[in-house]
Amino acid sequence: MTILSTSSDYDLSLANNELIQFVKKLPGIPEEKYLRFENKWFLASNAGCSCNFRHLSGDSIELGFGEPEEWFQEDHDTIEATHQIAASIRMLIQQGANVDCLDAWAHEQNDAATLIDDIEVNLAEVSDAAFRFFEEYRFSFTIKA
Repeated sequence: MTILSTSSDYDLSLANNELIQFVKKLPGIPEEKYLRFENKWFLASNAGCSCNFRHLSGDSIELGFGEPEEWFQEDHDTIEATHQIAASIRMLIQQGANVDCLDAWAHEQNDAATLIDDIEVNLAEVSDAAFRFFEEYRFSFTIKA
């Protein structure tokens, strides 16, 4: 499950389409407590959960951000959906909003997984095409030249 919070009142559901859904009702995972800002959103893919976005497991973070590679097949819809999420986050940051998000494995647990770390994601250095989520990390977004 991927969840996001922002200081912006902008209605992210205006970007909803067949690949992505910004949903105001959070999925009820314990990791929601890690979100910092007042406006909270669940990021749903066309699978109904957040499965069809680009993800890395927490122990693969050394791979970092990266555009899709020919040798590792990724579904076109997964790539496009993640690209659209990144573009929406970029738009919020450009408008001066604060944004954070986290990617958590939901398995009906009662306690929140411990975050591995906080990562500042500078969208001036990470393109929408290279963006992907890292499981059990909280992302805080900026745009710094």
